[in-house]
Amino acid sequence: QIEGVGHDYSDHVILCGYGRSGQYLGRFLKEENINFIAIDMDLNRVSDASTAGENVMYGDASRRTVLRAAGIERAKAIIVAYADDRSTEKVLNVIREAYPILPVIVRTADESSVEKLQNAGATDVVPEVQEGSLMLASHALVLLGIPLSNVIKKIRIFRSERYKMFRGYFAGETDVGDETSNQDLLQLHSIEIKEYFSMNDSPISKLSLKNFDVEIKYIRRPNMLENIQPRPDIVISAGDVLVVIGTQENIDLFEKYIINGD
Repeated sequence: QIEGVGHDYSDHVILCGYGRSGQYLGRFLKEENINFIAIDMDLNRVSDASTAGENVMYGDASRRTVLRAAGIERAKAIIVAYADDRSTEKVLNVIREAYPILPVIVRTADESSVEKLQNAGATDVVPEVQEGSLMLASHALVLLGIPLSNVIKKIRIFRSERYKMFRGYFAGETDVGDETSNQDLLQLHSIEIKEYFSMNDSPISKLSLKNFDVEIKYIRRPNMLENIQPRPDIVISAGDVLVVIGTQENIDLFEKYIINGD
């Protein structure tokens, strides 16, 4: 019954995954009169949704035969709404082997997988944590009296810069879910330089930042209101605070190096 499902469709969208996110997206597409075919591997969900008139088929979207049955040759775009990045990569690999220019939009939890999914062939990657923060910020700004046109402009800038402003966060013991389990998430951390640190009174150029794959975002210096940009010639001294960004593991190694020098 898989064969022939998408024969009557062209310029349609293929939704891979018809869970909650996929279904919400489908409703938006319907509002705009955009035809779509959803592919899902949950037989109960497919049966229930198709009985209700939803255009959803059972199958594994990482199989080329399933994608062909959904009319991929005539599709306008594919949206992968999986929560699991590995499953998303499998679908991307199959699509890109045969359809290198077909637009593919994928969902991911946060920024840690954006580059990996782009390299796998995604045209656009939507990180849910960052998008959720953008929506929260936009509602707050409008409520605070910022003109809607200004808010929309800022959101467009943030997206065009690939959420650069949202890179890294200060981790805490109360973090839950993926924020505690994902070791690839970029974190922010403050390191206050002490007199006894091996790297005290050293220029930034000697801190071996590339070896540890960390970056100094800025430096805070006592009695200075403005943050200092981390130029290579800047000498760090006792009392300075280095605000660094990197994975938790790399930050820990870098901090040990700053203290001990090896």
